[in-house]
Amino acid sequence: MRAKLTKILLATRNDHKVREFERLLPGIEVEPLPAHLDSPEETGVTYAENALIKARAAALATGRMAVADDSGIEAAALNGAPGVYSARFAGEAATDSENLNLLIERAPAGSGLEYVCVIAVVDPTTGLERTLEGRCAGAMASSPAGGGGFGYDPVFVPAGRDDGLTMAELDDTEKDAISHRGIAARRLLDAL
Repeated sequence: MRAKLTKILLATRNDHKVREFERLLPGIEVEPLPAHLDSPEETGVTYAENALIKARAAALATGRMAVADDSGIEAAALNGAPGVYSARFAGEAATDSENLNLLIERAPAGSGLEYVCVIAVVDPTTGLERTLEGRCAGAMASSPAGGGGFGYDPVFVPAGRDDGLTMAELDDTEKDAISHRGIAARRLLDAL
């Protein structure tokens, strides 16, 4: 089926995610959610539930196969928080920097972090619904570093990096090879 798949509908208008999926799915045109469609409220309590809510809504509205992801960061020092609430950790209208600053305030340097991503695929023509998960373990940096990436990347030091570089300091190729979204996207490609 993958050889026939040349285009996917990604159930988001987040520019960062669209660009990242374009890199992670080579040879496949990634189309963002059309502007006239509303994004559904993420009412799930797991990444899979939220990803499926978004993929189902996009598939239903367009009649096309849709892909959506839900991702977040889990801090060991915060018993797994912010988790599915990562995008609104500092409040419903919080910016990336406000969320990042709150994590810096609450999670000590060196404490464990884990990025989690679940990608959902929903095809209304076949009834297919599938979720694929990727995880990346790491630790809290002593201070934010790097200008790449987005979200919590400036404080996330991937496990096994003796140089202490954060995700925001890695080039796209290095990041994509180990990131939660990169792992989940490769599983998506294998599944399709």
